[in-house]
Amino acid sequence: MLDLKIIGFFNSLNFWGGGEKLHLEYALEFRKLGYKVLLIANENSPLAIKAKQEKLEIVHVEIHKLSFLNPLKIASVSKLFRENGIDTVVFSSSQDMKIASIAAHRASVKSIVYLRGLAVPIKASFINSFILKNYITHFVPNSKETEKLIFQNIQGEFKSKVIYHGINTSLRSEVDVEKIAEFKQSAKGIVLGNAGRLTPQKGQSFLIDVALELQKLNLEFTLLIAGSGELESELHDKIAKLNLSENVKLLGFVNDMNSFMASIDVFLLSSFWEGFGYVIVEAMNHAKPVIAFDTSSNPEIVKNNETGILVQENNIQEFTKAIQQLIENDSLRLEMGKNAQLDVISRFELEDRIKEFEAFLLR
Repeated sequence: MLDLKIIGFFNSLNFWGGGEKLHLEYALEFRKLGYKVLLIANENSPLAIKAKQEKLEIVHVEIHKLSFLNPLKIASVSKLFRENGIDTVVFSSSQDMKIASIAAHRASVKSIVYLRGLAVPIKASFINSFILKNYITHFVPNSKETEKLIFQNIQGEFKSKVIYHGINTSLRSEVDVEKIAEFKQSAKGIVLGNAGRLTPQKGQSFLIDVALELQKLNLEFTLLIAGSGELESELHDKIAKLNLSENVKLLGFVNDMNSFMASIDVFLLSSFWEGFGYVIVEAMNHAKPVIAFDTSSNPEIVKNNETGILVQENNIQEFTKAIQQLIENDSLRLEMGKNAQLDVISRFELEDRIKEFEAFLLR
C-alpha cells in the first residue's frame, strides 16, 4: 500500500448531508481494502452515530467556524493527527478545510485531501488562497462543474481529479415490499418522484407549478415529494391553495430511499444547482428515467434523450412537456429507465470510484 496506511476522515458538521454520507461510505470502503481508518467527528452528530453502528474507530472533535483562528484548537487537532499516525486526512466542508489543513500541515501529514462537493465558487480571501496553494495536496471535486468553480477565483497549479460519487448498485435489490406499497397506496396513474431538502435551491415549489399544468392536461399522475425542510409549511399551503392535494403528496423525511425509488416511475430533479446530483444516480440505479434542468452538473449524469430528459432551467412548459412525453409513451419511459440503470453500472459503481480515489492518492 505504499505510504498510504492510516486515513483520517475529518468531518465536524452536526448534520447529515451528502458530504457526511460520502465520508461514511469512503471510510467503510477503505476499511474493506485493509486500511486503518479513523473517523474524526462531532460526538453527537448523525455521522458519528452511524459510524459507531458500523463499528468504525471514532475520535470526537468540536470545531466551529472560526476555530482555525484558535492556536490551541489547531495544536489539539495537530496532536490528534500525530498521535494516531495519520498520513492522509480527508475533509469536505469549508469549515473543516481551514483548521484540518493547517493542523495536518503542522503534523507533517503527507496527503491533505479536499473532497469538494459544493458547486459554488470559493471566495478569494487571503486565508483561502494561502491554504489552497500551500497546504492542500489533492483536490477531489465531485463533478466537472464543481472543479470549474473551485478554481474560478483561485489561480495556480493544483493536483486535481474529478471523481464522481459512486453508488453500491446492489442496493437496488434491498427494497421493502410493504414500504413500496405504503408509498403507492394513495397514488394514481404514473408516479412521479422527487427527493431532497425542502429549500429554495431544490425547487419543489417549481414542481408544484408543473403539477398544476399536468392537471390542466387531464393527465393521471401522482407526485411524491420526499424530504423535510424550511419550506414544508409553505409548500403544504401552496398545494392546498391550488387544489392539488390529490395529486401532490409531501411525505416528509424518507429513510428508505431504495424503496422510495422502487415505487416511482419517473424521477424529477428541480434543483437549480447541484455539485453532484447523487439522488439522480439513486433513481437511475432503479431504472427510472430522470427529468432535470440542463444546468450545473446535471448534464454530466443524465444523457439527454437517452437516460432522461434535460430541459431549460425554470421553464415550466418545457418541463411539463417532458413529463407528458414519458407519461404517454410507456416504451420510451421503460427504455430510458433501462439505459439509465446500465449507465450507472458503467460509470458510478462505488467500488470502482473508490479504486479511482485510491489510485489518485497513491500516484
